[in-house]
Amino acid sequence: MNAAEAEAFLPVTNEFLDSILRLQPRVAAFDCDGTLWSGDAGERFFDWELKQGDIVADALDRPMRERYAAYRRGEVDETTMCGEMVTMHRGVGELQIMDAAARFFDEFFVAQIFPEMRELVRRLQENACEIWVVSSSNEWVIRAGMKHFSVPENRILAAKVELDGATITDRLIRVPSGAGKPQALREIVKKEIDAAFGNSRWDTEMLAMAKCAIAVNPSPDLEVTARERGWRIYFPEGTHSRS
Repeated sequence: MNAAEAEAFLPVTNEFLDSILRLQPRVAAFDCDGTLWSGDAGERFFDWELKQGDIVADALDRPMRERYAAYRRGEVDETTMCGEMVTMHRGVGELQIMDAAARFFDEFFVAQIFPEMRELVRRLQENACEIWVVSSSNEWVIRAGMKHFSVPENRILAAKVELDGATITDRLIRVPSGAGKPQALREIVKKEIDAAFGNSRWDTEMLAMAKCAIAVNPSPDLEVTARERGWRIYFPEGTHSRS
């Protein structure tokens, strides 16, 4: 963060950062979309790559869009849809998708990063806090995003498939959504989570498992839950409480 950015921070932002650092967390878990940046990078990437026509087969465009419309109508569950957004890349080289994800994130989402959340991650890392990111979005987009937070790839738990050499398969490894988030943390991290940060109802179970739960830029339903359970609530600069 440069001096101009630091001066732009509101007192409430500095208070938020300091309040988390005072907890001295040793392990922290972060959701990504809506929590570390504004918007849903996984959903936007899905739409963007179908429009490109040279990343996944053109034949997938209509059936996948119909499938997504069914998801929006509540006819397909969250975990299934997020998984299909990954397995649709079957037969494509992973390097091609990683390159596309990096181009996409740099063009559309770097400006969406919440500066204070990036600063929080940086300060926690400086204080030897182990950072994990947990997302139901595809891991290629999340890996591209985490380069801007200096979070290594082995600390990313996102929607993931097996590879056949360097080629993507349709064999899912994980889709961390809802109860899948604490499940992934227990299986991989195997440590107590001191602080967890999330923005939607799909983060509720992860927030509940942490010693300290922080609802960041929460959706209306998560904000209600957070107030009922006494969790901390923080709206980054540029976002606003809906209550």
